[in-house]
Amino acid sequence: MIRHLRSPDLFGPIDRLPALGTRMGERTLEVLNPSTGEVLAELPDMGVEETCAAIDKAYVAQPGWAGFTARERSDVLWRWHQLIIDHADDLAAILTAEMGKPLAEAKSEISHAAAYLQWYAEEANRVYGETVSAPSADRRMLVIKQPIGVVGTITPWNFPASMVARKISPALAAGCTIVLKPAEQTPLVAGAMFALAHQAGFPEGVVNLIYASEADAVGRELCTNPKVRKISFTGSTEIGRLLMRQCSAQIKKVSLELGGNAPFIVFDDADIDAAVDGAIQAKYRNAGQTCVSANRLYVQSGVHDEFVEKFVERARQLQVGDGFARGVDIGPLIDKKALAKIESHIADAVAKGGAIRCGGKRIGTNGTFFQPTVLTGVTSEMTVAREETFGPLAPIIRFKDADQVVRDANETIYGLAAYFYASNLKRVWRVAESLEYGMVGVNTGRMSSEAAPFGGIKQSGIGREGSRHGLEDYLEMKYLCMGGI
Repeated sequence: MIRHLRSPDLFGPIDRLPALGTRMGERTLEVLNPSTGEVLAELPDMGVEETCAAIDKAYVAQPGWAGFTARERSDVLWRWHQLIIDHADDLAAILTAEMGKPLAEAKSEISHAAAYLQWYAEEANRVYGETVSAPSADRRMLVIKQPIGVVGTITPWNFPASMVARKISPALAAGCTIVLKPAEQTPLVAGAMFALAHQAGFPEGVVNLIYASEADAVGRELCTNPKVRKISFTGSTEIGRLLMRQCSAQIKKVSLELGGNAPFIVFDDADIDAAVDGAIQAKYRNAGQTCVSANRLYVQSGVHDEFVEKFVERARQLQVGDGFARGVDIGPLIDKKALAKIESHIADAVAKGGAIRCGGKRIGTNGTFFQPTVLTGVTSEMTVAREETFGPLAPIIRFKDADQVVRDANETIYGLAAYFYASNLKRVWRVAESLEYGMVGVNTGRMSSEAAPFGGIKQSGIGREGSRHGLEDYLEMKYLCMGGI
């Protein structure tokens, strides 16, 4: 079904995977390769009826799964982790075929996904309560933690494997059951991962998968169905607002990892070569299609020209092409809408005085490839400085005043990730504490880890994923007051 896949039965027909918990509908959903436009697979296109059935299965299964000991849940997660490792090459090939990212990046993502499963297999054993000093001798007061219940999860297309693991592994470790809707552009790797979850031994109904092109209808059902106690979503701020409104009638818990407009600041005292390396990573990884991608590059006047010269040279060396080809650094954008968006941002910047230093054009007529692009002379009035591009476009803004650049960096509704390079320790602490972002990379262009809390503030989201804090988001706190002791 999918080229380069050594084990075509890994993904398997949906009706042979009872862990998926849904039936095949009459409609089908085509999955395309963004590099070529070819149809990779046809899947059952599910809707509200199948979503309700999956929710019901998860609801029935949840008390039993919560009744497993922490060690028993941990053991199943460990087995799933090992199966992901054993099939890493196949999973990476599926990911590259449906999403387009270079195979090396896809393999790295699969490893990252497995790391989350490993982390929460361990954290499942570390759900602790507490005792509280009682006001009288005949009472005992304590706090216990219990799983929320059924969790509806919606994952994005840009990291279709790691986002699945990052969201559902803490929920499963806590004793929750799952209904997952992956992005319609990239559902295949999620299907393969769930097939492996079934092999790992999750009981019937614990993990449930919905393939659907009608994201609105499925999302609404997940938000409004009273059997679902929590929604976890990664995607745009606009959709996050919509889901939050739909959940509000039931005061349903939400975890939202939303859009970003990450600043990348280079101060005069920075190691310029290291800053260029970090900026290349933070900007062009996954063709710039990451929520933590460096979207605005601020470079102080004293090092601006040196940084631009070195950065442009590095950007020109990046190879664009099919993710399966040797030596490729950047794959295609996800679709033609993404191409149109990056072109509109470039046109707006040029019309307002910006200069294209390299790139700026589509590559070829097939696929959705775009040159790594660098703009200079960028100002705050340009769209590219205010909106998330989600593509391989690096706008560079010259600045003089160190205090003002922090204010400019914070002048946005978003607060997901920020980066800066500096050597002076006083400046490092002051800037790190002043940036209004949930995550700050100091002298690094890459900071995601299963051991650290991932998430934003302001309109970039609610809650955290990863670390011990990610497990807490799937637990309810219950206070017990015992009298007559």
